[in-house]
Amino acid sequence: MIPSQAFFVVSAILFVIGVIGAITRRNAIIVFMSIEMMLNAVSLTLVTASSTLHSIDGVMFVFFVMTVAAAEAAVGLAIFLLMYRRKNTLKVDEFNLLKG
Repeated sequence: MIPSQAFFVVSAILFVIGVIGAITRRNAIIVFMSIEMMLNAVSLTLVTASSTLHSIDGVMFVFFVMTVAAAEAAVGLAIFLLMYRRKNTLKVDEFNLLKG
C-alpha cells in the first residue's frame, strides 16, 4: 500500500509545476492548462485527506472542484476563441482589451 505522504508530495509537485507554468508562460492555452493542473492537485489532496481521515467530505469537495473546472473550461475556451478572432494570437502579453 502506498502511504498518504506520497500522494501529498505528488500533489505538491503538481501544484508547483502548475504555478510555475502559469507564471512563466506567455501562451494563454498553456496558462489555462497550468491552472487546470493546480485544480487537479487540489483534488488529489482532498481525496487523499478524505481517505486518510476515513471521511467522505473531501470527495464531495472534489465534485465541486470538478464542476468549477468544467465551467472554467467552457468559459475560458470561449474567451480564448473570441480573443484569437480579434487579435490573431494567444500570447497573454498582447491582450490589453480592458485597458482604457
